[in-house]
Amino acid sequence: MQEDLMKTLNEQMNFEFYSAHVYLAMAAYCSGESLDGFANFFLVQAEEERFHAMKIYKFLNDRDYRATLAAMPEPNNNYTSMLDAFEHAYAHEQQNTKKFYHLADLALDAREHATIYFLKWFIDEQVEEEALFSNIIAKLKRIETDSNAFYMLDAEFAARSFTPTAE
Repeated sequence: MQEDLMKTLNEQMNFEFYSAHVYLAMAAYCSGESLDGFANFFLVQAEEERFHAMKIYKFLNDRDYRATLAAMPEPNNNYTSMLDAFEHAYAHEQQNTKKFYHLADLALDAREHATIYFLKWFIDEQVEEEALFSNIIAKLKRIETDSNAFYMLDAEFAARSFTPTAE
């Protein structure tokens, strides 16, 4: 595998760990607002991001490239509303999608077929992630000030859990 591709994969692994950090900060915001279901949603999201990071970590190691960890920037810890938090999360996922597209372009240019196949899973995952956040934003906009609907959504998110996909 080409050095620039391995380096970019390693950067993506670190971005996935950072993403977990971002979602933990969002969970903390939700907990501070006494919205435990929304907090659970973001805690599960953080678990997913760590899982993604570890998939890349394992792939790099399987390809005889030593994964290296980098420092993380401080995530945003303050939001004006739940809608604001989810809009930030959606923008974050869109940024992540662009990063995976760039990785896929590098892998295609290098004709690195194992990496192309590996990245397909992540690209499919990003389609799901963006759709998830887009749908939640639409719901939050629809319910606006309906506190009953808002708390029903909070209760729905309280039941969310993370189950890693089979390899």
